[in-house]
Amino acid sequence: MASARASIRGDRPIPATVRAGGHTVRSRPSTVKRSVAQSLRASLDDDEESGRVRVAVRLRPKNADDLLSESDFTDCLELQPELKRVKLRKNNWSSESYRFDEVLTETASQKRVYEAVAKPVVESVLNGYNGTVMAYGQTGTGKTFTLGQLGKKDKSQCGIMVRALEDILVDISPAFDTVSVSYMQLYLESVQDLLAPEKINIPIVEDPKTGEVSLPGLAIVEIRDLGQFLELLQIGEANRHAANTKLNTESSRSHAILMVHVQRSSKLKDETEVSSQGNNTDGNISSQHVSMILRSKLLIVDLAGSERIDKSGSEGHMLEEAKFINLSLTSLGKCINALAENSPHIPTRDSKLTRLLRDSFGGTARTSLVVTVGPSARHYSETASTIAFGQRAMKVVNMMKLREEIDYDSLCKKLESQVDNLTCEIERQQKLRDDEKEQVEKKLKDYETLLSEAENQLDFFQLEVERQQKLRNDDKEQMEKKLKDYEVLLFEAENNVEFLKSQINEQKKLRDAEKELMETKLKELSTSLSGAETNFASKYERLEMEKSELDIEIKKLMEELNMQKGQNDLMSGEIVRLEMCIKQDKMLQNEIEELTLNLDQISKLNKEAGSEVQSLRLENKKLVSEKEFLNKELITSQEKLSGEETKRKILQNELAKVKGLVSNDTIDHETKMPFLSDIGLSNILTLLKSEDLDVQIHAVKVVANLAAEDSNQERIVEEGGLDALLMLLETSEDPTIYRVTAGAIANLAMSGSNQGLIMSKGGARLLANIASKTDDPQTLRMVAGAIANLCGNEKLHMMLKEDGGTKALMGMVRCGHSDVIAQIARGIANFAKCESRGISQGHRKGRSLLIDDGALRWMVENSTAFSTSTKRHIELALCHLAQNEANAVDVISSGGIRELIRISRESSREDIRNLAKKALNSNPAFLVEMRKL
Repeated sequence: MASARASIRGDRPIPATVRAGGHTVRSRPSTVKRSVAQSLRASLDDDEESGRVRVAVRLRPKNADDLLSESDFTDCLELQPELKRVKLRKNNWSSESYRFDEVLTETASQKRVYEAVAKPVVESVLNGYNGTVMAYGQTGTGKTFTLGQLGKKDKSQCGIMVRALEDILVDISPAFDTVSVSYMQLYLESVQDLLAPEKINIPIVEDPKTGEVSLPGLAIVEIRDLGQFLELLQIGEANRHAANTKLNTESSRSHAILMVHVQRSSKLKDETEVSSQGNNTDGNISSQHVSMILRSKLLIVDLAGSERIDKSGSEGHMLEEAKFINLSLTSLGKCINALAENSPHIPTRDSKLTRLLRDSFGGTARTSLVVTVGPSARHYSETASTIAFGQRAMKVVNMMKLREEIDYDSLCKKLESQVDNLTCEIERQQKLRDDEKEQVEKKLKDYETLLSEAENQLDFFQLEVERQQKLRNDDKEQMEKKLKDYEVLLFEAENNVEFLKSQINEQKKLRDAEKELMETKLKELSTSLSGAETNFASKYERLEMEKSELDIEIKKLMEELNMQKGQNDLMSGEIVRLEMCIKQDKMLQNEIEELTLNLDQISKLNKEAGSEVQSLRLENKKLVSEKEFLNKELITSQEKLSGEETKRKILQNELAKVKGLVSNDTIDHETKMPFLSDIGLSNILTLLKSEDLDVQIHAVKVVANLAAEDSNQERIVEEGGLDALLMLLETSEDPTIYRVTAGAIANLAMSGSNQGLIMSKGGARLLANIASKTDDPQTLRMVAGAIANLCGNEKLHMMLKEDGGTKALMGMVRCGHSDVIAQIARGIANFAKCESRGISQGHRKGRSLLIDDGALRWMVENSTAFSTSTKRHIELALCHLAQNEANAVDVISSGGIRELIRISRESSREDIRNLAKKALNSNPAFLVEMRKL
């Protein structure tokens, strides 16, 4: 029977994918051999990767030691929970970005941590899969708080252990399901029972067939309610080894493992399916169902913290404990590395910890890991090591298997009950068979009646269908008729359109005809005018001839009058005739005048007609030229629009690439060079001139990130990036542009070759202007950082003073923000150090340029008011200023002697103390003042 159960046990594999990392990750099934994951996935946070080890990072809040840190940058970590990224800062300007499945800030609640880290694993355990939740990190970073906090005073502070058991107890059915727990610790490479502390050196046994690990003799307690579990957890915590170190007042000196065993009744399965798995050939129960039970196990592992002896101060027996802790963690790290790199050998037997966790990494369990880190830069190496451990663990993939087997006790009881029921049912069926026969005959008659009624109803329905078909046909005819009417209306509308087009053409022809008629009339008028001129000339010649003839006759008559005075009667008649001729001559003169007037009117009309024709011709030419000009402009505009559209599409594509690569002002170092080659620096700089503010901001962020690398700075300056950034500072009104542009210039100002260019192009003046226009701490921090970098070049000091750079640096003190004050102090220290070096080399004389802007008095008044790093910069600057004898009067009048004495005694750095002593002893005026004090 036992062998049959072993053969029918249902360890069914659930396929799981692995992350994209270039390697196939090995996973460990229930047998000794490990299987390789079948496929790769590119995304780390794909919910379907149920078999991959899920890793979350949790940041511990600052403690008193972190607040007293002496590093230049207090925090070495920057969390980006919305991007699931962690930035690890080496210094103020260099950082590395890592991605995790979850990023939990210092304000994340215990409930949020449980839901993000452990709840999916607990749900898998309730569904029949093994699961592991583990905490890893430096000592004192909150592993035990995350996992084992009991929440006695405040239930919201309960850790993962309490919340997991609470969810399991709520979900199970007490009548059918059972939950039991074991609690142990691995101390000095020895397994000890925390619920029964007398049990030590418990052996670890592996099943040679299944590879499962068991601990014979380990106490297993069945849990009925949460209160009972909390009591057991308190007993285990009281028995766990802990000690007080420099890093943690209650440092765990052992690895604690809570093992939760869950047995649940599963859904019913067809026994034919089970029989095929267990080679059961009994066909009598093939139509029945078999109850299955799920036997799953949850491990909650609170690892002891890794520690450095020089930092923790461990000695004596604690030193021995630290050695065993670090050795077991090292063995665990080797196994993780081997699994991540697909190594053929996994060194799980190097320590008892890796043997206990062999199913959690590369095995069949669903595993979730939370790595805990602190914010202090003092522990940068430990934090970096913890982050690297989490990154490697994300590459490990397990082959999850359902822990399911047949419930044989329930099956036997069910089969016996079914046999009894079937016997009674056969006897009852035999007795009722005759009665059923009579009832069947009666029902047959009833069915025949119903069949006839159904046939009648079928005929009625057929008639109704035909009527509905006829109605649909009528509707179809009406719709076709309406469609034809609409087609007729459409045809008439088209004819009307054609008629209107013909009318327009006729109107055009009429206008052309009228134009031709006017030209014809003009020609006729010109012809009639020329004919009238010819007639006038002929009539005028004829009148002249007649006048000359009359003159000759008058002369003859006068001669005859003189010769014939006596012939009066004859002469009188002749005189009368001559008078008539004279009258006719006057009448001819009047006709000539009228003809002259008519000729003038005709000439005037001719000129008016000519001018009108000329104006019409000019207007026609003007309209033709305007038409040609408009056509050319239309073509030019179309070409310009086409070019702009092409350019816009290119810029949109480039902008999409920029937005895809820029996420929260960060471009990974590995993607910068391919990014430059794909898009091109010139195209990125072109985007700085875009009219879209969002495009400008993203482009400046990209340039700022590229400028952080020394290898990119020369190209940025050569291709006009510096000029574009300075232009943005001068023309933009957007505060975000101010901030990111100042940051980019600060990165460029780190190079000495760029500092002179920035000053010559008015960079200090623009930065000073921005400092006077904004009160945003982040913007002022960037501006102060840029000016502080420029202060490190002695050749630029006078120009920096003239452009208002030093005055702006001191003016930003009004902000009061610690990061801004830190940059101001760094800039003053750079300025004073360069001045001191110039004086010692002999090419610099006179009073310091900083004193006029109030830097000395501010340093004396605030030398102890800020953080350690800021205070160190102020002390260094004050010592350098005191070395210049020209500054002695100002140092004395501002009370600087007392500060120099304090620095020489209390400064945290020996070199600054020596520098203060040197300044006090080398100046006679200072010695006199010291005697007075």
